[in-house]
Amino acid sequence: MAGLYPSLEDMKIDEMAHVQLAAAQQAQHDAQQQAIAAQHGAQIVPAAGSLYAGLGLEELMNYGGLDISEGALNQYVPQEVALAMQTPGAHQMPGAQALVSITPKNDVAMRRAEIQQGVRQVVLAKDQAGKLGIAVRAIDKGLFVAFVWTGSAAALGGLRFGDQILQINGETVAGWKDSKALKTLKKADAERVTLAVRDRPWCRTLTVVKDSSNHIGFVFKKSEITAIVKDTSAARNGLLIHHNLVEVNGQNVVGLKDPEILQIIAEAPRSVTLTIMPSFVYSHLVKNIGFKKIKSFMDHGVPPEF
Repeated sequence: MAGLYPSLEDMKIDEMAHVQLAAAQQAQHDAQQQAIAAQHGAQIVPAAGSLYAGLGLEELMNYGGLDISEGALNQYVPQEVALAMQTPGAHQMPGAQALVSITPKNDVAMRRAEIQQGVRQVVLAKDQAGKLGIAVRAIDKGLFVAFVWTGSAAALGGLRFGDQILQINGETVAGWKDSKALKTLKKADAERVTLAVRDRPWCRTLTVVKDSSNHIGFVFKKSEITAIVKDTSAARNGLLIHHNLVEVNGQNVVGLKDPEILQIIAEAPRSVTLTIMPSFVYSHLVKNIGFKKIKSFMDHGVPPEF
């Protein structure tokens, strides 16, 4: 089985696929033994029941609102795996990935939301008004992006809400106040501003799966998660209260009204990747900017490479 899965549901359904594969291989082996025995005038009586007979899984036909019965499970099996399972003598599955997955392989939403572990360089040029299009806030001796103006150089350069700025034009900013950082950015050469950036260190991402009712299983108010519904994908995958939604499938939702965020989630595919941030950090970043300004001018697009 694969080492890491996007969600608990992906792990569970892959486990079931391996059980199905093992049962299919056992059935094939039994048939071969039956044929050999018949040639010698003997007979082997196969075990009765379904594909899951004798495996202790006959009653486990659904999981968290997902139908994982024998028939339903087949819809998640990639074509090349299905062909291999149907081929006599086939025991090796294509590739080293999971047999089946609810979340698509190389899911674009997960790639959009990915938080890279490392430092990247961002080179920006100011607009005609001499602006980069960002606001910064100092927290715990670090400097963080608190606002990215839509259509700005910062937005086009891939800066995102919550990113940590480590250097400005080669100068380390640890311990700087907001005012010093803004003054330095204002004085910087309009044609080239070089930043060293670490991706959103206060954030984490997790992938959840909608149930048959198109629900994930959490409640939020003003983007802050306030409740987790028992026995839902949100609960199973470790979503936490006292955290704010920052992105949905890599799209920035900071400053959007709750109905707008709900609409984005409702229109998303079955697997949804959420980016969340502790509420105390979120509140510190957005304070003094103003909700109206954030809603109207914050960049709410997906990363430019997508």
